Amino acid sequence: MQKDQTPQVPPRIRTPQTLEDTHQLTQPDAQLALPARRVTQPPSSKSRLDSLDYNSDDYEDPDLFFPSVHQMNAPDRDMSLQVPGKEKERSTSLYSDDEQLDEDDPSPWQDGGIDNQQGSFYLPNTGRLAPAPKDDSSQLAAVIKMGWLDKNPPQGALYYQRRWVKLDVDYLRYFDNDKEVYSKGIISTAFITNVTSVGELKFEVVTNNRTFIFRAESEGERNDWVTVLKDCSRGRHWRSTMNLSSPLTPDYQGYLELRGLRSKLYTVVVTDKVFLYKTMEDYRIGVGITSIEMNVGNVKDTDRRGFDLTTPYRIFSFIAESEQLREQWVDAMRAAIDEALSNSEVAERIWAEPSNSLCADCEAPKPEWAAINLCVVVCKRCAGEHRGLGPSISKVRSLKMDKNIWTEELIQVFLLLGNERVNSFWAANVPPSEALTSSSCSEERRRFIANKYRQGKYRKYHPLYGNQRELNNALCINVQCSDVLETLSLIFCGADVNCPTGNASCPSALSLANAHSQPLQAELIRHNLNTELPRSEVGGGMEAVHYSPPPCVSYNGFLFKTASMARAITERKAKEEFSRRWCTLNDGAFSYYESDKNSNPNGSLKASEIVCLAVDAPEKHGYDSTFELYSESERLYLFGTDDPDSHKEWVKSIAKSFIPATAEPLLRLAFERIGRLKCKDGLNLQTSKVGWFALVGSTLHVYLEDSQGEEIHLRKLNELSIQQDNEVLVLVERGRTLYIEGERKLDFAGWCGAIQAAAGSGGDTLSQQQLTETDIPVIVHSCIGYITQCGLTSEGIYRKSGVNSRVAALCERFRRDARSLCLREGEHQVDDVSNTLKRFFRELEMGLFTAEDACTWLSTAAIQDESKKISQYQLLFNRLPRVNKATLQALINHLYCVQRFSELNQMNLHNLAIVFGPTLFQTDGKDFSAGRVIEDLIQHYTLIFEVDEQQLNKQLEEITVIIKVRETLNTKFPSTEPGGHFICTVYLEEKKETAEQHVKIPGSMTAAELTCEVLDRRNILAKDKEYWSCWEVSDKEEMERPLHYQERVLPILHSFGTDSHLLIKKHPAMEMMTVYLASKVDASKHGIMKFREERSILGLGRSSGSFHDRYFILNSSSLRMYKEVRSNRPERDWPVKNLKVYLGIKKKFRPPTCWGLTVVHESKKPEKPERQQWYLCCDIQSEMREWYATFLSIQYDGNLWPQDGLQQTRVSRVLPDTRHGNVSLIPLRGSENEMRNSVAAFSQDPLALFRDVR
Repeated sequence: MQKDQTPQVPPRIRTPQTLEDTHQLTQPDAQLALPARRVTQPPSSKSRLDSLDYNSDDYEDPDLFFPSVHQMNAPDRDMSLQVPGKEKERSTSLYSDDEQLDEDDPSPWQDGGIDNQQGSFYLPNTGRLAPAPKDDSSQLAAVIKMGWLDKNPPQGALYYQRRWVKLDVDYLRYFDNDKEVYSKGIISTAFITNVTSVGELKFEVVTNNRTFIFRAESEGERNDWVTVLKDCSRGRHWRSTMNLSSPLTPDYQGYLELRGLRSKLYTVVVTDKVFLYKTMEDYRIGVGITSIEMNVGNVKDTDRRGFDLTTPYRIFSFIAESEQLREQWVDAMRAAIDEALSNSEVAERIWAEPSNSLCADCEAPKPEWAAINLCVVVCKRCAGEHRGLGPSISKVRSLKMDKNIWTEELIQVFLLLGNERVNSFWAANVPPSEALTSSSCSEERRRFIANKYRQGKYRKYHPLYGNQRELNNALCINVQCSDVLETLSLIFCGADVNCPTGNASCPSALSLANAHSQPLQAELIRHNLNTELPRSEVGGGMEAVHYSPPPCVSYNGFLFKTASMARAITERKAKEEFSRRWCTLNDGAFSYYESDKNSNPNGSLKASEIVCLAVDAPEKHGYDSTFELYSESERLYLFGTDDPDSHKEWVKSIAKSFIPATAEPLLRLAFERIGRLKCKDGLNLQTSKVGWFALVGSTLHVYLEDSQGEEIHLRKLNELSIQQDNEVLVLVERGRTLYIEGERKLDFAGWCGAIQAAAGSGGDTLSQQQLTETDIPVIVHSCIGYITQCGLTSEGIYRKSGVNSRVAALCERFRRDARSLCLREGEHQVDDVSNTLKRFFRELEMGLFTAEDACTWLSTAAIQDESKKISQYQLLFNRLPRVNKATLQALINHLYCVQRFSELNQMNLHNLAIVFGPTLFQTDGKDFSAGRVIEDLIQHYTLIFEVDEQQLNKQLEEITVIIKVRETLNTKFPSTEPGGHFICTVYLEEKKETAEQHVKIPGSMTAAELTCEVLDRRNILAKDKEYWSCWEVSDKEEMERPLHYQERVLPILHSFGTDSHLLIKKHPAMEMMTVYLASKVDASKHGIMKFREERSILGLGRSSGSFHDRYFILNSSSLRMYKEVRSNRPERDWPVKNLKVYLGIKKKFRPPTCWGLTVVHESKKPEKPERQQWYLCCDIQSEMREWYATFLSIQYDGNLWPQDGLQQTRVSRVLPDTRHGNVSLIPLRGSENEMRNSVAAFSQDPLALFRDVR
């Protein structure tokens, strides 16, 4: 950052645009919106700026009070954020109405001065202002509550002053009105000791040294303020990490005079803020005036002792006590601005290499700049001289502010080389008399740096120096290995990075490095493609390209265009928003003109700059046919026309202009989106490849570098997820994982949305469903699998009705994303799942047997000759579409297995036919021919579908094993039999005799039902946002775990030891966990935690030592542990679904923090029972809460808490209704004749099927 450069306010930043695309950005509203939840989180840059305002005081004279605090003039205001004008007859002040200034002439301050003995507000000395990770905008705590209150001044006056009051987690601030930027005063919540209601509509806020009295407009409003203030002050105390009496250690502090006043203010600079106090004593006891956010500030010298702190709203003119102190103040405030705009993550990683913590040129400590092409880390003063060399010699970037340039590969280059190794080349021959020191002047630095890098005077000459051909050959050979320093030596001794390699598939050194999986070599070459080398005769070449240039394409005509945008289009664009433009596509450039008479274009896009072309659905915008172009510079261009033929030609021509010849087959597709993306596949995760992609319906066509085209069927993916932190789209199919990287946010977001939509269910026909690899709809596969595991012994399966609301909810979840829904026993009921499957087939568009052939299927049932009938069924089966064939065979196979166990479920061949005949043929049940078809298909299953009987018998044996295992479990854990109930002692809120409740626990009881029963016994009503839960508490292990509300209680009791018990209490973090999960796009998390393992085999404990830092990645399937962030292979990998995560760690293990998790995994193998237990520690509580929330979200598919509240869970304990829904009540037991007679009776009364529909 240059010394006197005014920082740009984030909302005002613009990107270079064409004449037509330059727009005024809308000004943010100065009124801060009240947040929906009381959750402390960093707001957006908009809310940060919007929260600042400035206004006046009732009593002070604006000409005398802060005359140096200027209003911005008109030209300044045009370059800054606009705030509402101040109200008339009000004056300007930053001071509290409680305070007076001491003046030699007190007369100007008689009415409303500043009291020297009492102050209102303070800068907290609790460590809350410690620096936090930032983006380019500073951060303020979210406002918890705000509104108008009357405030009583402390001088004992009888009048009240109306104040606009805001409360966030750190401060209670009050303002003269709701349009002010800077507060009149701030009260730290850390120093609030009590909040009480007093008198009519009033309440007191009590601190260690002051009592503030406020008056609300109503009793309810007063009570709300008291409640939130108590909550906030209590939370503030326990979050404080330092002793409240300890002084804050600021970056700089002292007295400053505001121009025009003889009194001085005690000013404190802390990280990215400046705080104003009346005296140093006020600072020590916590009495402050206001604070200035430095992310919108700029500091400029004005005279010998004076300087201005300029914000978009006001100019503060300060006067220091001396010229030397002025310089120190200016440096401190500029450092605060840098801190507000910086991010230290990259710097800390670069400094991890010890030699990088000293400047490569003068050895000054903690250098914050780097020449990325020269691979040296330098200090601020040396960076200025590097800039003087020009970007063709030294490309200077900040470690803290240029975050986007620092790719992982570039960071690894700097860590691998380090200043010490790089200087073994650049500074191999520096005479001691010419060496720089940290105190060297600018002239010495300029001369040394020019000699070192422009002339290459001190470099270590390569043995091949002067032999161009050999240098080029050596470079081509060396980039194929990992010696990056040798490559740097070759380049800066004259090797041409753009020299031909003689290899058609890898024509440049860059492509050679990529082909041989050398990303660090490629990164170094990429930053030196156009570098001016020390040898003048060796110049930079042309930038390397990935593919041969496409053939020349020409086309022109009129199109309608909107202004280009920097964000995705989320609303419909009307015709009025388009402008008619003459457009041409010629010589690799797409240009648009005001009319066909103009010679100068309004704007132009090179074909090489186009990264994506998206074809919109018809009539998406005002014009019938539209398409979108995405550029390298993150701009989106929307064009439209009402002529579909013209639209088709434009799309074809533009695509042809930027799609390379190697991916030309994509141009023959009727694509919805086509473009360039970077990606990695499972075979090589080291290096990204450039790929060309086209989306057609639910198929993604891909052409990667040096490979043939391939198709990815999106509806058949095993997994589709977005790693939001890394901006990576993960596509998992059988035997392969493809990682699509977000090189640019704008077009990547469009690809993600389009691919996710294409991967979902596209309609109500079978072929439009999400499918398995065998072309069976996922909903059918999931329901059949669940019933095979859990429902084959359920009496009346497929005949009994489920709960209609739950069936509808399951159908909707399957319709949204069947792939993400996992059916679980206990969470989903067998009858609900069976009815979901039936409803799917009944509502299926075109039907399972297709509308064309359904009648033929029905008529085939009347054929008397069995062999002819079977042949006809086989013929009809083979005529079905591919997905219909696979689905029908899977369903009939399932029904065949169901009837083979009819002695358990009472669903024989005829009962299944009665149920599924009308369902699959979508008839009203009047004609039993539909049932006869299903009966024939099941009875002759092996013949019609040509099934391998050996495989079928193996399948039946596996089902038999499943049934026996479940019978064993039911014997151990009886569910609803009266004799199987378990009497358990449950405690309410704490473990003591008076809190005991003895509860009868049936096998089906869930944690939510137990919680409701205990609360009912104590007549406790669970209010909204009171998250009462059942907790498993282990006193011995010093840990606890809230049971999921659908978790069965009885298995937990059987696994208990004598040192464990159940406890009903509120979950204090549930709301914060749900808010955190709602803000995430996908349930995944990664980061550093401290890890310790303790393994116990057959009860014998064995400790593995102390805690160590490890890098963890938690996704939908596994928890992986890596030794460090850079590791490629995990040390451990655990399946998430099999883990139990507890809160707390045994104190005897001496965890480094109190925010710990105990993770347990027990092996179920009878021959080798093993219990794995390990411990994870987080640095802060919020981090632990986020990890725990992510664990639960993955284990329970995001369903952490009942959607309708805890009280609604009582419904699930009602015994199932004995009605059997919408199927005929055929006897479950009896002879074949009795069953057939019942069928005949119901056939005569067709309404019987529908009289008992839920």
